Amino acid sequence: MPRSVEISRNGLPSQPAYLRAFNALGRALARLGLDRPQLEVEALLAHATRRTKLADFGDESFLAGLRKLIEELNRSAELSQTGRLVAYLNTLDHLCVRLRLIEARKQRAEIAGQTIEQPLFILGLPRTGTTILFELIAQDPAFRSPASWEVSRPLPPPRESDYNTDPRIRSVDRLLALMEKLAPGFRVIHALGAQLPQECVYLMASNFVSEQFGYMYNVPAYRSWALEQDMSATYQWHAQFLQHLQVDYRAARWVLKTPAHLAYLPALHARYPDAAIVWTHRRPLQAVASFTSLTTTLRSGFSDAVDLQAAGAFEMAHCARIVSRGMAARDELAAERFFDVSFADICRDPIAVIDGIYRHYGWALRPEAEGAMRDYLRNHPRNLYGVHRYSAAEFGLTEAQERERFADYLGRYGRLCDEG
Repeated sequence: MPRSVEISRNGLPSQPAYLRAFNALGRALARLGLDRPQLEVEALLAHATRRTKLADFGDESFLAGLRKLIEELNRSAELSQTGRLVAYLNTLDHLCVRLRLIEARKQRAEIAGQTIEQPLFILGLPRTGTTILFELIAQDPAFRSPASWEVSRPLPPPRESDYNTDPRIRSVDRLLALMEKLAPGFRVIHALGAQLPQECVYLMASNFVSEQFGYMYNVPAYRSWALEQDMSATYQWHAQFLQHLQVDYRAARWVLKTPAHLAYLPALHARYPDAAIVWTHRRPLQAVASFTSLTTTLRSGFSDAVDLQAAGAFEMAHCARIVSRGMAARDELAAERFFDVSFADICRDPIAVIDGIYRHYGWALRPEAEGAMRDYLRNHPRNLYGVHRYSAAEFGLTEAQERERFADYLGRYGRLCDEG
């Protein structure tokens, strides 16, 4: 049975007493001007260089995103002492991954020669069924998905021979287990595991224009800034990451996922001109409410000042911008590149949905792949860790806002948004 989660006065999960004490100590030190570690760009770059003994960060366009992120972490994130420490170590880790991937590319010329053919991208508003489709299609041996452990610890490149027994799996599982301690109840909303497929936002994070940081921290200005950036370099980095991961273990094609791709379809298309795209649909009010529940629960592990209503207002506006951009970009691309599915159909019969996707793109859903998907469903029921309970009202979200913000989207895709 899933354990109950203590709820604090602000409606968010309550952290363990020892973390509350640690954060209280951090507040006391901050009042004395002794807040540590300092989140400073040059210090982080120097630390990453010392840790890896490498100095080539590659294309320096990543620095703009790093600087904006650090600026907003210091300005608006209201990090607790735990949050400050996690933000420092998380940023440092992405810098170290970047340095090591660039060095590996120098050492092995065949990495740059890897081809990425007809990748399948799953996108749509957050909390619209993208994750379960991603995880199920990843069970098909014809597809390759980036697992959390290999994205987090990509050196050396993973090998097919010991892909499921690599010692990095255990270490990353231990690291991910800390998330439930920092944000109790988070795994009820979104499962974590070293061997689960990882979203593209994590690959893109080491180029520092990524929604990954917006999930973890309250950095609205950074997220709005990211929507206006030229994403060419970030998608180039994304492709280089995939080339690295597949150099010793590849399949016919990649299956990839992140809702944020919806905002950047032109850049995605430019880098992956043969990509197949699945767009999932759900009532925006429900999707945004569920996503706000996810982000505020996660951020509660890193800040003692999470505002549910402010978070809801931002996510409603931000998601509407992403959808609007996605629809405009889609109109410029070939219709056959896209396949639309509804959240209701995914919940009802995900295997039938996947069969429809495969048929649309001319792929075969082989019996062994379907069997693996059905086994996965049996072993990973939807409410494995408990029921995700939330309401739009707790985040200040209303149907009137939905109608105003998503009028064009509902006019075009409303029939796919009906949850029956």
